[in-house]
Amino acid sequence: MARHMNPSRSTNKTIDAIDRKRERERRFMLRKAREKAQDLAIALVQRLLDEHIIEASSSQAIAESMERQLAGLSDMEEFDLQFKIAPIRTLTQDPNFISLYITQYIIEDLIDHPAIQDVFGDDLDVYRAVDSVLCRIRPK
Repeated sequence: MARHMNPSRSTNKTIDAIDRKRERERRFMLRKAREKAQDLAIALVQRLLDEHIIEASSSQAIAESMERQLAGLSDMEEFDLQFKIAPIRTLTQDPNFISLYITQYIIEDLIDHPAIQDVFGDDLDVYRAVDSVLCRIRPK
């Protein structure tokens, strides 16, 4: 007797496998962001200053703020994270969700920080500078 292959079943298996892989990558990135928050924050602030994205009176205060954001990502509710990155989700193909979150944080919240004098560049410029540092925690 011939065995009948259900194409939707194999498609569902493939989709499930992709979803599992993405979830593993996501957990890995969140764990690395927490573990390396201080180093990443320092490198991130330095890159933002070098690329003339931000002007700040105290890079240390900005680094501490970035470190708190990176360390607190794994404790955030999924809804809050998705809500934060929603306005810029389509900024680039295959975006790093942590880079999107930090980009949106810079654009929306960090601009009001007392140590920030100004933020320059458009959303994509900020994302590229942020992602150039945070790509270190993205699995290959």
